[in-house]
Amino acid sequence: MTADTIAINQKMDQFDGHHSVWLFGYGSLIYKADFPYLQRRPASIANWTRRFWQGSHDHRGTPDAPGRVVTLIEAPGAICHGMAYLITPEVFAHLDHREKDGYLRLATPISFEDEEANNASESVLGLVYIATPDNLAFIGEASERDIAEHIARSAGPSGPNSDYLNHLAHALRELGRDDPHVFEIERHLVELASRMART
Repeated sequence: MTADTIAINQKMDQFDGHHSVWLFGYGSLIYKADFPYLQRRPASIANWTRRFWQGSHDHRGTPDAPGRVVTLIEAPGAICHGMAYLITPEVFAHLDHREKDGYLRLATPISFEDEEANNASESVLGLVYIATPDNLAFIGEASERDIAEHIARSAGPSGPNSDYLNHLAHALRELGRDDPHVFEIERHLVELASRMART
């Protein structure tokens, strides 16, 4: 199964001619910046919420047994916190490959949340990779407990699915941000690991 979006993303021309573009990261991009960047700043985007509803066939799972990773789901009034990176267009070749399992580049206003921000409304138009519900790798909604059980049994070329969840939860705490969905899955995962250790 493939949900390869590289060719689609390469056709996005909204930022052609720009020397640099802000990229918003809300999952592994918060803690794993394996690409060059000019600046890195805590940021958020509005009207989206983070959910472990996307399948991972190439990083945290396999084509036959996909893991679960985060995407963004439209949620009017919600704020999703993460990290923004100022990058040059050359970086997109790497990012398009990294995010090829169903993720599309979308333009979005990005608001900055650090001491460099002049005020709470400072924002720029940037990019975010989102796996929308109509992509082939989308798994969909489930309870946090069921998601934790799925994550506990999944692994792929990038390592155990649980590492992805744990790194994300740690990164959000370092940013001082609460995410009930992520932290509830983490709690269930800890309980599962504790039960397995006792058996």
